[in-house]
Amino acid sequence: MTTTDETMTGETATLLETLAGQRSFLRHTVRDLTDEQAARRTTVSALCLGGLIKHVACVERGWIDFIVRGAEAMDMSPEEWENEFRLLEGETLAGALEEYEEVARRTEEIVANLPDLEVSRPLPERPWFEPGASWSARRVLLHVLAETAQHSGHADIIRESLDGSKTMG
Repeated sequence: MTTTDETMTGETATLLETLAGQRSFLRHTVRDLTDEQAARRTTVSALCLGGLIKHVACVERGWIDFIVRGAEAMDMSPEEWENEFRLLEGETLAGALEEYEEVARRTEEIVANLPDLEVSRPLPERPWFEPGASWSARRVLLHVLAETAQHSGHADIIRESLDGSKTMG
C-alpha cells in the first residue's frame, strides 16, 4: 500500500491519505480470491471484482494524466472503456492489483509535486461536461476519490454475493 510523504501536510496530504484509505478498502474486498472468482459476475450487473480493480486504476490514471496533459489524456475508444470492466484472457487479479498499486504511486508522486491544487485544465468536449468548463487538480482528486468509494461499495456487494465475505462488518 502506498502512503503519502510523511513531510506532506495540509489539504493535499488529507486528500491523498483519504484516497489511499479508499483504495485499501477496495483491495481488502478482493483478498484471497482466485482469478476465476475475480472474473465472475455475481449479480445482474456486468461488473466483476477484477474488472472493478481495472476500472478504478484506469479512471485514476486517466484523470491524473488529465492533470498533467489536459483533455487529450481522456481519449479512449468504446472498446477500451468496455474492457476495463472485466478480466480479459490472460489477465490476473494479481496483475490488476499490481497495476493499481503503480497507478497509486504515480498519483501520489504527481500530486505531491504540483505547485498547488488550483492547477486547472479545460475539460474535454463531452455531453456530460459543461461546455468550456475546467477542473482543478483538487476537483479531479475529489472525483477520483468519489469514483473509488462508489466502486468499493459495488465491490463489497459483489464479494458478498460471491462468497458471503464483507469488507466491513
